[in-house]
Amino acid sequence: MEMEQFYYDNKIVKKFIYATILFGVVGMLVGLTLAVMYLFPNMTDGISWLSYGRLRPLHTNAVIFAFVGNAFFSGMYYSLQRLLKARMFSDFLSNLHFWGWQLIIVAAAITLPLGYTSSKEYAELEWPIDIAIALIWVVMGINMIGTMIKRRERHLYVAIWFYIATFVTVAVLHIFNNIEIPVSGLKSYSVYAGVQDALVQWWYGHNAVAFFLTTPFLGLMYYFVPKIANRPVYSYRLSIIHFWSLIFIYIWAGPHHLLYSALPNWAQNLGVAFSVMLIAPSWGGMINGLLTLRGAWDKVREEPVLKFFVVAITGYGMATFEGPMLSLKNVNAIAHYTDWIVAHVHVGALAWNGFMSFGIIYWLIPRMTKSELFSKKLANFHFWIGTLGIIAYTIPLYVAGFQQASMWKQFNPDGTLTYGNFLETVTAIMPMYWMRAIGGTLYLVGMLTLVYNIVMTIKAGNPVEDELAQAPALQTIKSGRLSGEKFHSWLERKPIQLTILATIAILIGGIIQIVPTIMVKSNIPTISSVKPYTPLELEGRDLYIREGCVGCHSQSVRPFRSEVERYGVQSKAGEFVYDHPFLWGSKRTGPDLLRVGGKYNDNWHFNHMWNPQSTSAGSIMPGYKWLFDNKPMDISLTQKKMQAMISLGVPYSPEDVANAQKTLREQAVKIEKSLESDPDFVKSYEDSRKKAEAKGEKFTPMNEREIVALIAYIQRLGTDIKVKETSK
Repeated sequence: MEMEQFYYDNKIVKKFIYATILFGVVGMLVGLTLAVMYLFPNMTDGISWLSYGRLRPLHTNAVIFAFVGNAFFSGMYYSLQRLLKARMFSDFLSNLHFWGWQLIIVAAAITLPLGYTSSKEYAELEWPIDIAIALIWVVMGINMIGTMIKRRERHLYVAIWFYIATFVTVAVLHIFNNIEIPVSGLKSYSVYAGVQDALVQWWYGHNAVAFFLTTPFLGLMYYFVPKIANRPVYSYRLSIIHFWSLIFIYIWAGPHHLLYSALPNWAQNLGVAFSVMLIAPSWGGMINGLLTLRGAWDKVREEPVLKFFVVAITGYGMATFEGPMLSLKNVNAIAHYTDWIVAHVHVGALAWNGFMSFGIIYWLIPRMTKSELFSKKLANFHFWIGTLGIIAYTIPLYVAGFQQASMWKQFNPDGTLTYGNFLETVTAIMPMYWMRAIGGTLYLVGMLTLVYNIVMTIKAGNPVEDELAQAPALQTIKSGRLSGEKFHSWLERKPIQLTILATIAILIGGIIQIVPTIMVKSNIPTISSVKPYTPLELEGRDLYIREGCVGCHSQSVRPFRSEVERYGVQSKAGEFVYDHPFLWGSKRTGPDLLRVGGKYNDNWHFNHMWNPQSTSAGSIMPGYKWLFDNKPMDISLTQKKMQAMISLGVPYSPEDVANAQKTLREQAVKIEKSLESDPDFVKSYEDSRKKAEAKGEKFTPMNEREIVALIAYIQRLGTDIKVKETSK
């Protein structure tokens, strides 16, 4: 059979590896900065773009889409070419994918600290960047499918199935979760509201973890672990079961993020059932990966790359055992909103994604530079200090989570909350936050060790060049099944059919959960007293979103005695019908705010936002001094925002829109007059006026500043329905 010569494209792999390393350092530095902010909340006092609320989504996007995303792309471009015995379909598309993705990351790094965010977890980027992500993702998919079509290897290996599922599912999730109504170039509103928005978001959010952090790395595991261990996959039959059961079941599990919320019970229960089932395919994959190393454990002792893989796969197993357990309602009642969830997420992220990425980098760079790794000792040091970092990071947060849940739920014999002041729980877990910062530092030291080791390896090696290869051309055979050929064997040589079946598998769960929640009105009973936000409250809500308040405060009271006593009556689906987007949150670093309206006066909120420690001793909330700046808030888009809301079904009248700015000013003036009841406010206000006049600056009245809009929104929360008196 005549052999064809061709070149594997190693240069695109090199580019993605370099981007992985760069953004790994950046993402981890931002993460460590956030960990330190828990200890020193005012370390960036007064600098809006370095505040906790704006940096947190930057950290999550940097590590998920920049670090992990580039790591997947590097491994995928390397393995796909060799599994298909073909160069990538188009060098142009490969480079467009690379540069397009990096530009998206840069756009995220600029817009998120500036406060341009949709607030939806792992989907915070605004609509123009969302469109760019979709386009670049399609570019990658065309390149991937095109390479499969021109392949020289008939059989599509298991790793490729996972790559296909990743491409299809992420595209579906991203598009449907990010359907938005643009208001301006960098402002939009989700077309979904309240309960429906929450369901779609966590259908996306959970499956972003599944199909961006899990399935692509399972594909990499199925290629690199057997390759490096020089052993075949333990069970190919198990890999088939693993793949199809995983992609079918995973897509149903999103509602377990919304247990005990206003989401309809049937959707919650479906999420629980499928989440529990997930343990089987997840552990099937872990077992397949670890047992592939049978007979190669002597290599694990010697090869740091295999050490990284063993801990990575073990971390995957731990996280995918814990996930289904956390979806059980009795366990979720304890863990949700606590640092237990943060620990759980980081077991998967630091061990599974981080260590798999490190192992792949350590293996690929020497091969592409035709050299040896500069120092195995440094790689082993990285392994051990990274492992120690994971332990030091996660264990204290598990302890913190248990302690938070216990303290939140304790009652005195007379029926009052033992820890009625939320800050008592915050103070109690501060030692764990110190340990978390130490663990993060150790992990970052390991990352910096990798940077040095890889730089020295590259310096000592040859430039990365395209790699010569040869293989016979793919011989055409009849399209039907061959004699004695099983269905799946036939499917493994049919990329289009495989892609279609994978798409059907992932669509079923989403359709069954989401369509009834949106289409059947009985799922969201309305409440007649719930009215749209006033223009000032709408502007204040957008400021709440801009500042990332949802990262620390929930707006969802669960039906537990402790929560009803602490916060007020439980959440009702009809309360959120005008919330585009929903703001239920997923972590309580501070107390729930759903019923906070009217609990404190305007002066309390004014002082609290300027200096939280002045009103709440021991608070780890930073101040938001830029909200008080001597400049008018931007209300140029208020009417456009209301018109966008009308198109989404919010019942503003034409008169409401026409009189928006007048109505806004009237409410703002009332709040300013309320603030004047505090002599300290009057004195500081007059002092600031005199200073501005002395400098020749224009003085902005308090009723035109952003802080007034935020106070208006906070004071509105929970006031549309009757609220019982709560403990303070």
